[in-house]
Amino acid sequence: MSPSVLSAVGSGGIVGFMLGLLGGGGSILATPLLLYVVGVAQPHIAIGTGALAVSVNAFANFASHAIKGHVWWRCAAVFSALGVLGALAGSSLGKAMDGDRLIFLFGILMVVVGALMLKPRKPTSVENRPVDLRMCLVTAAVALAAGAASGFFGIGGGFLIVPGLMLATGMPMINAIGTSLLSVGAFGLATALNYAASGLVDWWLAAEFIGGGVAGGILGMMLATRLSAYKNILNRLFAALIFVVAGYIFYRSWGATTA
Repeated sequence: MSPSVLSAVGSGGIVGFMLGLLGGGGSILATPLLLYVVGVAQPHIAIGTGALAVSVNAFANFASHAIKGHVWWRCAAVFSALGVLGALAGSSLGKAMDGDRLIFLFGILMVVVGALMLKPRKPTSVENRPVDLRMCLVTAAVALAAGAASGFFGIGGGFLIVPGLMLATGMPMINAIGTSLLSVGAFGLATALNYAASGLVDWWLAAEFIGGGVAGGILGMMLATRLSAYKNILNRLFAALIFVVAGYIFYRSWGATTA
């Protein structure tokens, strides 16, 4: 196996492992790993390829949640359909932006995600809300915004979608997580296809990355139950890793702008 294949499979394994272990957030490492470990030269190709990998991982996890009955199907379908429009618009804007500037903004996003992961999650009481005009408008607005952010950065966007679904519909968190995965997969697929239309997806690399992600995800899920008591510590360590990667992105972006 060549070094390039090993780096792609290994990087995908890291993302899959983090997703399986922590249940989310790991996909934000896809683009930096593709750029700085695998060695993808163009930021837009890294984003387009990463979006495809994120989509496949999300659909795989969605299937397990659907089997367990965690999905609110009507909300999932409506949220996904509206969010795809936002993802297409966001990814079109991202393609038109200078790659180095886009990666710099991606670094800022990583800092935000890292800060959110450090914030302790307190259980919140939710109640079902009536399906009225206000709920529909809020759901539409959240779906479009989450889809646009997902498409612009080529990320899953679960950290936006889960609280957005809870805000709009009042569904419990476990249902929001399961329901959100259909949207994450749909947004990632829409973004990847939009990038692919411009020749900005490396399909073979994506297959290698996804293959590693599947293996890493299985290992992560096997360890998740054993390490569940240390979930807060793991989240903090992962947040620290995100901050380190964001710092490296800023360093590389500064070098690119001053060169």
